[in-house]
Amino acid sequence: MPFLFRHLLTGLVVFALQWLIMGRLRLWGAYPDAVLLYVAWVGLRHGRSSGAVAGFTMGLLLDAVYGLWGIHTFVKTLVGFLVGIFPANERETLLILPQQAFLGGLVIALLHNGLLVVFLALIAETRSMFMVTALWIGSSLYTAFVGFLAALFSSR
Repeated sequence: MPFLFRHLLTGLVVFALQWLIMGRLRLWGAYPDAVLLYVAWVGLRHGRSSGAVAGFTMGLLLDAVYGLWGIHTFVKTLVGFLVGIFPANERETLLILPQQAFLGGLVIALLHNGLLVVFLALIAETRSMFMVTALWIGSSLYTAFVGFLAALFSSR
């Protein structure tokens, strides 16, 4: 299967999984972000250009679904680019241990969700502890846990 088609299909599956399932698995207002983990993986595996393109595409799809035009696109493009600055040396044999997936997912999610909360607070012209505890910290921990599970059950 060609490289571009395989990644496009994988991205659409991850987007559908996020939209239909993960977005509804809320715990105290926090939800995991599988799309963020996919964008970080593409950036880590293929470099900053591919990470930024994956972030832009996936963010645009999320903005279309959730009606937050530009927020997801900007934040996910930025994260894909920043993670892509540090690509893996041996991309073919990239093996991510569960501990690394949890810690890396936590750091990336804290950055991503922090920016997302700032932009949402500016748009809504509000501030609340819910945005900090649930949307920023809670969703970051939840996303890191999903990354841990994905690395634990991955075949490579």
